[in-house]
Amino acid sequence: MTEKIAAADALTAILVDDEKLARQELSFLLDSFAEIEVVGQASNGPEALQQIDALDPDIVFMDVQMPGLNGLEVARELVRRGGALPHIIFATAYDQYAVQAFEVNAADYLLKPIEKQRLQKSIERARIQTPAEEVGRMKRLLSHLRDQAAPPSKVLLKSNSRMLLVDAADIIYATVKDGAIRVVAAQTGGESNYRTLDDLQSNLSERSFWRTHRSYLVNIDRIKEVIPWFKSTYQLRMSDPHQTEIPVSRGQTKRLKELFRL
Repeated sequence: MTEKIAAADALTAILVDDEKLARQELSFLLDSFAEIEVVGQASNGPEALQQIDALDPDIVFMDVQMPGLNGLEVARELVRRGGALPHIIFATAYDQYAVQAFEVNAADYLLKPIEKQRLQKSIERARIQTPAEEVGRMKRLLSHLRDQAAPPSKVLLKSNSRMLLVDAADIIYATVKDGAIRVVAAQTGGESNYRTLDDLQSNLSERSFWRTHRSYLVNIDRIKEVIPWFKSTYQLRMSDPHQTEIPVSRGQTKRLKELFRL
């Protein structure tokens, strides 16, 4: 094992991936780099933001696909806050669209499974790149993704052996039921062909659709009422015929207050 160099000269790093095995494998690879000190790990986007705030790392190795808040959304939140950024190195299984976006905007990325030689190049880049350069690269990347990934205007739903196309704007909410994604729209409802709520959300307007809870995705424009609940929590009454009440998780309460100035 390579002996670590003096802490003052090392680059501190945080590993972010929802798969524990992936974090372990990357940690094992990084252990052979004397100039890297892993100071924290996170299994999801909100944890990553907390770790970054608390530890102020030089580098963040971050998986792109994570439930709840993915790697790109974490980067977007960091840019939104302003100030300097750590050097962000995205890790992704091969995704032609994502890789092209990274390359066009000079964003740093690693393909899974991660190769040690490619990892070394990323570490070398992190050492010479300034925080200001990283801010510029992240802004270009996020702008590129926003411009290129226009959400579809229609969503396919299966209902009673029929395949219905509904306007995305007519979707009221979606939830997980019996292992399938159930979508309720203004005039109809049915099962979506998306496998997870994350998949569905990633193909809808970021402005309009909000993951209020791990089991619910709602159309912000279709919320009828905000209902105070116990212990400073809230529920949302939606505009469907049943006026369905949907919980807001504690982790999303801040977003609710920001949206409606509570």
